[in-house]
Amino acid sequence: MSKKKDKDTEPQQERETQLTNDARQTNDTSLSDALRRMKQQASESDEKPASSLRFRDILGGDVLWSLVKHQAWLIILVVIITTAYVAVRYQCQQDAIDISRLEKKLVDAKYEALSSSSNLTRICRQGNVIDMLNREDTTRLRTSPPPPFIIEVPQQEN
Repeated sequence: MSKKKDKDTEPQQERETQLTNDARQTNDTSLSDALRRMKQQASESDEKPASSLRFRDILGGDVLWSLVKHQAWLIILVVIITTAYVAVRYQCQQDAIDISRLEKKLVDAKYEALSSSSNLTRICRQGNVIDMLNREDTTRLRTSPPPPFIIEVPQQEN
């Protein structure tokens, strides 16, 4: 029975050893591939080292150009936001000017309405109406000579 167990465990141990070796080999190749890719990316995207910065590069604009090149999208975004800010501010100022102009027109219209109302009230007064009727001979309307009096009607109780 123990021989049978040893025979069964031997192939299992061989499979485990082979799987472990395969995993190590795969792991080693993936690590080496990853390192190779990182070195390639680092060498492609790296700028000149800072030690090569010369006075001629600063005066020539190379330093400024490298900054602008890396920050181009940020610069474009700032220009767009600044333009939008100026446009909105200008529109708000124009709206404020229009509002003040319209408020002035409203005040003028209120004064005109008040003036028209007072003229209408002056014309419609009873004394003015009677004077106008007396001056014009074309109308047959005249004021009553006897003064008006109140007729009192007794209330009936039910």
